[in-house]
Amino acid sequence: MKRLIIHGDPGIRKGAIIELDGEELYCFSVTRNGDWHGPDEVQLWCTVGAETELEDFERRDFVPMHLDVETVDADAVEVIKAKDALAV
Repeated sequence: MKRLIIHGDPGIRKGAIIELDGEELYCFSVTRNGDWHGPDEVQLWCTVGAETELEDFERRDFVPMHLDVETVDADAVEVIKAKDALAV
């Protein structure tokens, strides 16, 4: 599980499935930042991971501030399913 900061909006929401660098990731949560007083483009702060990590996310069996953080541009993210892929 990791925190993924996406610069721009590739059109995903909570429950989306994305591909990044050949790895399939599930978006457990998505926070949209920058609509009003932020940078020129929005940023999506996502908690992503493998489908097997969904139970850990639901039980909050992780420390959010200890997650690895990766930043990418929206162009680098391939959207497989935009939302509602998981019953989160």
